[in-house]
Amino acid sequence: MREQSARPVQDLLVEFLGSKRMLLVLDNCEQLVDAVAKLVEILLRSCPELRILATSREALAIGGEAVLRVPPLTVPESDRPSSSRSMPRSDAVRLFVERAAAAVPGFELNDSNRAAVAEICRKLDGLPLPIELAAARLRAMSPEQILRRLTDRYELLTGGTRSAPTRQQTLRLCIDWSYELCTTPEQLAWERLAIFAGSFELDAAEEICGFDLSPSGVVDVVTSLLDKSILIREESGPVVRFRMLETLRGFGAEKAQESGRYRDLRVRHRDWYRRLAEDANTQWIGDRQLEWFQRIEREQPNLREAMEFCASEDPVIGLTIASALFQFWNSRSLFSEGRYWLDRILDRHSGQPTIERVEALYADSVLAEMQGDLSVAARLVAQALQLAEQTQDSTIDSLAAHAEGLCALFSGDLPKACSRLEASVSAFVDPRDLSLRLEALMSLGIAYEWRGDTDLAISRFEEVHEITRSRGESVLQAYSLWALGVAWWRRGEPRRATEQLERGLRLAQVANDQVGATTCLETLAWIAASDEEPRRAAVLMGAAEVLSRAVGSSSAYLPNLLDYHNDCERRARQALGTKTFEAARHEGNALDLDASVTFALNRQSSDQAGKIPKPSLLTKREHEVAELVARGLTNKAIAAELGISPRTVQGHVEHILTKLGFASRVQIAAWMVEQINEI
Repeated sequence: MREQSARPVQDLLVEFLGSKRMLLVLDNCEQLVDAVAKLVEILLRSCPELRILATSREALAIGGEAVLRVPPLTVPESDRPSSSRSMPRSDAVRLFVERAAAAVPGFELNDSNRAAVAEICRKLDGLPLPIELAAARLRAMSPEQILRRLTDRYELLTGGTRSAPTRQQTLRLCIDWSYELCTTPEQLAWERLAIFAGSFELDAAEEICGFDLSPSGVVDVVTSLLDKSILIREESGPVVRFRMLETLRGFGAEKAQESGRYRDLRVRHRDWYRRLAEDANTQWIGDRQLEWFQRIEREQPNLREAMEFCASEDPVIGLTIASALFQFWNSRSLFSEGRYWLDRILDRHSGQPTIERVEALYADSVLAEMQGDLSVAARLVAQALQLAEQTQDSTIDSLAAHAEGLCALFSGDLPKACSRLEASVSAFVDPRDLSLRLEALMSLGIAYEWRGDTDLAISRFEEVHEITRSRGESVLQAYSLWALGVAWWRRGEPRRATEQLERGLRLAQVANDQVGATTCLETLAWIAASDEEPRRAAVLMGAAEVLSRAVGSSSAYLPNLLDYHNDCERRARQALGTKTFEAARHEGNALDLDASVTFALNRQSSDQAGKIPKPSLLTKREHEVAELVARGLTNKAIAAELGISPRTVQGHVEHILTKLGFASRVQIAAWMVEQINEI
């Protein structure tokens, strides 16, 4: 017996397990991960029938290991109302209710407490230990009181069971224990990466947090934190992003504040996202527009965090970020969000006549106009004009003129709109002002159209269309096609108008631009009503109506367009009768963006039949994509061939389909064959 006890423990285990068919469970291996990994390798080599299940906060990293990551418990979705009946399907809520009933016998989920319980589970990231500690607090507090006190979750979430390990008796001890298991570089990275809100990409981590590390060093430490479950890996289309649970993020931020590094990290974070927003704005009119859409959408939590910091620390930089995001907010119909940030930071700004302030006033006024808030827009424009009078800066003058012209257009003052917009178009000649010039051209064309100068209007719309088409841009190109559609319809050429509107609608769908899609659907409804297709008109109006409500805008947001809208509704209602008309409109209300586009494009205009589009319709890049489509390559394969993202390829394919009037990749391939045969 003494001889046996003197032998190494691993030898005793090997002898005991031998050829037995057995499952060995090893729990909490992160405490001695290296030693456990060594032991497991020895056991697996020596015991052929042995299987091992190990729980650990990081993988053992040995041969034959299959890692199953255990995610947090599911929580109710924040953007969807939950009922008492549906919420128990959330694992986090079910755990909370079970532990609550143990703490307070008779506790039940009901309409009065379900919202608070759901928010508690969301704020605690679906983590079992914090949820159990929160439920235990019901002995002294209601769910609503617990929720209010979660701002200091480490102080509140204490008092676990005495039989639990010490590290599991309070949330702070639990996270402190995880922190102590990290190496010094990992602890430092935890503190630094806590600066990110939501999720982040590797390039941002390298720039903001890796200032004293090599790129490979950043990758290594991020990988280590992934292995220790401090970070979570997420795939978002063609990119990988990383996220830290809010509970862990709060702990890391607290550590950074204690070390005195937190403010410097916030400054670096602000500067990185300022550059990102400015780069997106500079490259907005181009074939990377869809990529920028996706990147800015992914980075919204971080951009909000940067603007929050600027609101108190540096309003000038805050206005720069907010103005740079104007195109994104406008195109994504995030009017209220844009106005919130612009209003808030403008209030903190000194009010001096700077280009940053006038750019923000211009952007804020446009977003207000898109929501029909014309009195607020007029007040913002008046501020811009007042600042322009205090300076000799030509850029400020041009922006103020543009803002005034747009405000006049939305208010129905066409002479003033034409005069001021003409001035701004003439002033925006710098290549850096291309986006502003295109917007001014579009607005000027609309003003000419409503003034009765249709030829002048069409020339402005075609200029916008040609510039945006040649650069592979989507949003303004779709608007120019919509404007051309309206102009041609007013000229009595409904088929030509329909062709433009359908092309614009497809582009708006590619860009997920609901306002652009709404205007095209609305105008197609007018054409249907004038062509004596009342049911089609009613469905299209219903589709436009629900999309415009969803984005807080109007499908007929210019005064002159409202007359056409009312006339269309009157004619369709009269032809169908109220009951049938309302049924058709309700059918349109039930359609989402993609279904609305499918309904609107369910037939091609007859004058397209038999036409072979010219190759010159496509940009050089689109022609390259078309050739690869003809070779049968998938979007992923095309992306690899050209060194671009699959989503960018999808955007090019949609542009090609729109320009050529096709509905499938097969048609693109057939068209390319015809081009080759002609050569």
